[in-house]
Amino acid sequence: MVEKFVGTWKMVSSENFDDYMKAIGVGFAIRQVGNRTKPNLIVTVDDRGAISMKTHSTFKTSEIKFKLDEPFEETTADDRKTRSVVSLENGKLVQKQTWDSKETRIEREVTDGKLIARCIMGDVVAVRTYVREA
Repeated sequence: MVEKFVGTWKMVSSENFDDYMKAIGVGFAIRQVGNRTKPNLIVTVDDRGAISMKTHSTFKTSEIKFKLDEPFEETTADDRKTRSVVSLENGKLVQKQTWDSKETRIEREVTDGKLIARCIMGDVVAVRTYVREA
């Protein structure tokens, strides 16, 4: 089921991301960079079932490696230290990040050949759309 996410994905649109970054507490300067950056997302799975999601841009490259349903420590691109877990729910990769008594969700799904990432913090939702590059 995770196989459909594997590949290199190029961001083609980002909606409401500034409001999402504000909601999770990202400062003005980093939000400005985040709004201008269109990263690639590279998803791989190794022979032991460990998933890697690398976000690569001219500004910053970050990577998380994890197994489904196993909590891990994550330092996010905006430098939050979170406890994260990724699950497969109804065909979606659902990532939950918790820090400082806060929680956000990133739901990724492949629909019509596009990877749609919904970033959710309370009632704020950002939608980032990627197309397969390779």
